[in-house]
Amino acid sequence: MKNLIYLFVALLFLISCASKDTDMGNKKEIAVAAQGRGEGYYNSGQYTAALKQLLEAYKTIPNDPYLNNSLGLVYMAKNRDDLAETHFKKALNLKPDYIQAKNHLGATYLRQKKWKSAIQCFEDISENLLYATPEMPLSNLGWVYFYQAMYGKAKTYFERSLEIRPNFLFAVHGLASIYIKTARYTIAKNFLHHALVKNPGAAILHSDLAKVYEALNDFNKAKKSWEVVLKLVPETSPLAREAEKRLFELN
Repeated sequence: MKNLIYLFVALLFLISCASKDTDMGNKKEIAVAAQGRGEGYYNSGQYTAALKQLLEAYKTIPNDPYLNNSLGLVYMAKNRDDLAETHFKKALNLKPDYIQAKNHLGATYLRQKKWKSAIQCFEDISENLLYATPEMPLSNLGWVYFYQAMYGKAKTYFERSLEIRPNFLFAVHGLASIYIKTARYTIAKNFLHHALVKNPGAAILHSDLAKVYEALNDFNKAKKSWEVVLKLVPETSPLAREAEKRLFELN
């Protein structure tokens, strides 16, 4: 009789464990699905909807490095770099070789003007021979030095980035920004014309060219460039607002 009781208890225990495992498996599947929806919303620019889905997934799988990276990107999009930094750091703690998360962490440092931390991140990545897109950390290093008005050093990194990937937009914009900041407007104009032949849909380069024309007092061409910007970007984007402001002031 005792043996039957022990057997019955053991069966109940096994059924309970199996049920818990099944519940956990179902919860994880639901969380992964929510994560996928959140990343889809992020890619389409719906950041609030993305955050809602990713936080729902985070309740079940908080130690997923890829989920933490996605949360970091959404928080960056919502201008919460402090929260983004937290999640990128967690992603790296969970997966130390997660280079994309490290690059994103460097970007949060850059936006928060934590120059030394940003430089350390981007230098570590640029020295990693396994990283498939080394032009990105090199360009990011260029921006770190640009925002500190160290234009010579910034130029070196932008040029190194372009050696790896000619016409890389962030580095092209970086070089153009240096030429504008240092009042080399003719060089900037020629450089941008050449770059726009290869990338005519780059709104940021048209805005750079508009600034060059303004500096050269060629206001008709400046207005035409700002008008091109408005055609290329969403009406609610910061670049559209800048273009509208400049056109209003130039008319």
